Amino acid sequence: MKKAFTSLTVAATAAALLAGCAAPAGNMTQGQHVGVGAGVGAVAGALLGQAIGHDRESTLIGAAAGAVLGAGGSYLWSQQMQQQKAAMEQAAQGTGVQVSQTADNRLRINIPADASFATGSAVLNRNIYPVLERLAQTLQQNPNTTVAIIGHTDSTGSDAINNPLSQNRANAAMHYLVSKGVAGQRISTSGMGASQPVASNATEAGRAQNRRVEIYVAERTR
Repeated sequence: MKKAFTSLTVAATAAALLAGCAAPAGNMTQGQHVGVGAGVGAVAGALLGQAIGHDRESTLIGAAAGAVLGAGGSYLWSQQMQQQKAAMEQAAQGTGVQVSQTADNRLRINIPADASFATGSAVLNRNIYPVLERLAQTLQQNPNTTVAIIGHTDSTGSDAINNPLSQNRANAAMHYLVSKGVAGQRISTSGMGASQPVASNATEAGRAQNRRVEIYVAERTR
């Protein structure tokens, strides 16, 4: 009876941890959310596996399954997504735009703000048009995807300036995609201001990295 009660307690704890994987955490970046979710999921899965199987194999299987769930395994990396990544890598050559696959199987396009906007402006520079136009084409070829566009600034200036600037820059990218035929309901935008730096704001090089627009393309499992 005591053993059964212990198993139920561990299972309940694991379930609570797994549920917590989906809870947002304030100022964390997209990548940090994925990493923490995977870690918590692995611990929760291990607890659940041990509670059910009472052996090392069950614990390891539970940990692996929990890590996938915690990382947000609801996204699909299909052949179309791989082709879209390759197309965007080609379009981004020589522009400073970075293209990558995230841990939770989204396509991430990181656009340096210095290459795409004038200082303090939310008007797109023409030199970034070809990248966004190619993105619009690939989105139309893969209609099962959704797009999240997130604007970021460095810490120079106040939130009263940075927050709307980052939002307006994300909106500018969205409007360009819509003008090229992408349905607006597929796109969400947000402006994070200076709240999610990826480098130190103490140096100009770091501030330049923090001034960016991130575009995430996700294909959900059917």
